[in-house]
Amino acid sequence: MESLCRSKQAPFEYTLEIINGKWKLRIIYELGCEATLRYGALKRSIPHITHKILSTQLKELKNDGLIIRKEYPQIPPRVEYALSEKGLSIFPIIFCQKGLSPAIISYRYCDSSSFFILRSDELLR
Repeated sequence: MESLCRSKQAPFEYTLEIINGKWKLRIIYELGCEATLRYGALKRSIPHITHKILSTQLKELKNDGLIIRKEYPQIPPRVEYALSEKGLSIFPIIFCQKGLSPAIISYRYCDSSSFFILRSDELLR
């Protein structure tokens, strides 16, 4: 099993590298939920992020091909951000975490061989 995992490690490492950063997953999530967002709307949707960090993370996501930045030639300048096809391929994985979070918070460790996750009156093993 370990050799199988090692042989497939390069794509996994690459994915971790491009989504690494405190706010990148949240930015991808917000863009995936809204399709397109202007900078100000994106900033408002992530309350504790600073302008500098948001700007840096957006540039990195754009350079890695996960988002598209579209500028409109008008005054005042208007810029919109959206997920690229590459970003859209990651979004479902991030979106699934939304449903998983309550389950992770409410797990109970039962013994050394198994653990159970309790969620919505279901017992998942």
